[in-house]
Amino acid sequence: MTGADPQRVRRSGFWAVAFAFLVVMAFATLPSPLYGLYRIRDDLSALTITFVYAIWAGGTIATLLANRFVAARFGRRAVMVAAVLTMMVAAVLLATWKDLPGLLIGRLLTGVSVGLAAGTAIVYLIELRLRADPTASVIRARTIGTSVNVGALGIGPLIAGSLAEWAKWPLTLPYLVVVALGAVALVGLAAAPETAAPRQGGRSGSRPTGSRPTGRLPVPAAAATLAAFAANGLFAGLSGLFLATTLHHPSHALAGTTLFLVFSAGVASQLATSRLPASQVLGLGTISMLVGLVLLVVAVRLSSPNLALFLVGGALIGAGAGAVLKGTTGIVLEASAPEERVAMTSALLVALFVGLSVPVIGAGIALDEGASAPDTVFGFAIVVALGVSVSGWALLTSREGDAATAVS
Repeated sequence: MTGADPQRVRRSGFWAVAFAFLVVMAFATLPSPLYGLYRIRDDLSALTITFVYAIWAGGTIATLLANRFVAARFGRRAVMVAAVLTMMVAAVLLATWKDLPGLLIGRLLTGVSVGLAAGTAIVYLIELRLRADPTASVIRARTIGTSVNVGALGIGPLIAGSLAEWAKWPLTLPYLVVVALGAVALVGLAAAPETAAPRQGGRSGSRPTGSRPTGRLPVPAAAATLAAFAANGLFAGLSGLFLATTLHHPSHALAGTTLFLVFSAGVASQLATSRLPASQVLGLGTISMLVGLVLLVVAVRLSSPNLALFLVGGALIGAGAGAVLKGTTGIVLEASAPEERVAMTSALLVALFVGLSVPVIGAGIALDEGASAPDTVFGFAIVVALGVSVSGWALLTSREGDAATAVS
């Protein structure tokens, strides 16, 4: 391909990376509609189910913490290839090892693959965009990256729920589909150009020797992201249980569609706010989340629980979480030097995955100790609402203060 147009190669590489990122992130939440089947197969409690759901985040967070050094040592493309290969290994393991240990190990490997991809893909997409057009705005690339990061989390459950409802081998076929998609992603990545040359000696190399970091992730940004995605984590970990027991709708397809709705709303909110400044996006996301949480609580606490309110509340929560992520990412990256962006992105994603996983374990413990689903949702909603509101306000106030200081 010596005669290939370099710009065309970079553009095709951009979409190849975006597709690989989508497949890996879709795999992260793919088993969510299947937990009812796992619960029956292995006689699992609600607490065990939430732990199985959340264990992948342990691998994700550990990988994200090391990711900036891995990417600098081996290069962006190599890390994305490793992410896809690890995902395929995890999928084969989940499809063939039909016991709880296999489920746990497969989910842990899932976390490693997600950490590799999530900590690399958004920065990789921005760099590919700039390589193709040095004068281009990075906002579009960043929006695509954050949209894939959020939206793909709903695609996996939709696929798994639909296959579980209408196809055979519900605990095998979804993982085989992922393996096939992973193979396609590897073909695309093979042609994607590298944007950060691997460095020798294992040093991160992201800053010149002797230079100092430009800053750390603001605590309010991390807290806002964590709180917003805690609500999404409640849906990803326990919505199937709530649908079956509280709302009396045990359909696997409905469980998958619910998660698709929640996470797709996050993508829609990011795209709809593409022309707004990050601070406004964060504010709108916070309002959407608060309204959605109120509707969610009402839906499950009515004398006759209401599915429509449950779904609308979930959509507003998902839209709010997507906007909060976009707003915090924009605020943080705009204030970061280029050499700090990988570290800042990884730190934000650590907060996201902690939010997706750890708080829902608390909900699982509450349910296991005898708390009702409506009371659990009510308590969870109060904590999330306070976390998003206070953190968002603190971040915006801090940003305004920094801007005033810079002007003076």
